[in-house]
Amino acid sequence: MKLRGQTAIVTGASRGIGRAIALELASHGANVVVNYRSNREQAEAVVRQILDEGGLAYAQAADVSKREEVRAMVAEVQANWPGSLAIVVNNAGIAADRTFRKMDPDQWRNVIDVNLNGAYNVIAEALPLLTARTGGCIVNVSSVIAQTGGFGQANYAASKAALLGLTKSLALELARDKITVNAVCPGFIDTDMVRGMPPEVLEKVVSKVPMKRLGQPEEVARLVRFLVTEGGYITGQQFNINGGLYV
Repeated sequence: MKLRGQTAIVTGASRGIGRAIALELASHGANVVVNYRSNREQAEAVVRQILDEGGLAYAQAADVSKREEVRAMVAEVQANWPGSLAIVVNNAGIAADRTFRKMDPDQWRNVIDVNLNGAYNVIAEALPLLTARTGGCIVNVSSVIAQTGGFGQANYAASKAALLGLTKSLALELARDKITVNAVCPGFIDTDMVRGMPPEVLEKVVSKVPMKRLGQPEEVARLVRFLVTEGGYITGQQFNINGGLYV
């Protein structure tokens, strides 16, 4: 229970990778803020599972692209568990795939607002609490698409690639505050988003993965937990978890 007494905000934690990360951190003792934007029922199901397993958690609605909602979320954390915020996992993300020629400004803007500006908002609001306790851990969930690009995914790839630059820059700035900043780059993971692909497309995707399977959300969650519990001398790095798809 290495994380006992520490609080973690996990954005986009109602399902998929975020849900797995919330459960993993809670299982190691962290108090977990299960952030969600719209699906309250799923977020509260995650909270119930954590509570049933003896952990501490609550669900918090906030659209990370809206600074005022993020500010309220962080204030609520301080009110509930004062002085304990130590972990921020920027997992919230959306996709709006379309070829660049056909992509309208809203499709570009919305993806950037959530995936990149959302991480900025959360870090900016949480940073005073992290620095006040002299130490913490920020993990940004990027993507293999940030590294390889993706047909019809210029907006998504740009937002996730920008997270890597943000990670490296913040690692340099925050090292003196004993705050580590790292990124994880999942490949194709068994989530609702990936399972929503047409079967023939999904089959082609899996065929290109050297390990010939989708990754599991729990595998990504364990990597995040390792960085949080064991990564005290690891910062500014990006960790690929993709079955060998991109080396």
